[in-house]
Amino acid sequence: MEHWPAVAWVLLLIVILDLLKAAHTRDFTEQEIIFLHPSTTPFPGGFKCFTCEDSKDNFECNRWAPDVYCPFEAKYCYTHHTIYVDRVSVSVTKRCVAPEDCLSTGCTEMDHEGNKVCIACCEGNICNLPVPWNETDAILTTTSPRSSTVGLLQSYTLTFSLIIGSFIISSGI
Repeated sequence: MEHWPAVAWVLLLIVILDLLKAAHTRDFTEQEIIFLHPSTTPFPGGFKCFTCEDSKDNFECNRWAPDVYCPFEAKYCYTHHTIYVDRVSVSVTKRCVAPEDCLSTGCTEMDHEGNKVCIACCEGNICNLPVPWNETDAILTTTSPRSSTVGLLQSYTLTFSLIIGSFIISSGI
């Protein structure tokens, strides 16, 4: 009966060694991670938009929209929605656009045929799922603030410099 404690100790050591091996697995290198999980975007920050030309309504546009990435110069998803007076979609156009194409978001007044056009832009991956129906929807939506923190930091630096400069001048240093 004396050999059973020795066998138990050997089995316990084997289990402990296996646990130590599992706890100290080798880390992947950056190259291995890139190889195993390649970026699915064509460039950093790449995104997709629903894209269609003159679809009869939003459902048809989104249903048949090709699944492709926007070009590098595009920063927003654009939606142009023509609506008849009775809230009926006449046409929907969606595409990737550069920032200058989103300067005129909003809705037009109804024309002589009873149609109005609402344009919306958004920033983000497939953010243009809905269509704008009114002024509340026809806006530019962004995922990040338009003003950068760097500009704010420069403003604080300039203010601080002016305060220090005026203190030095007033002290006569």
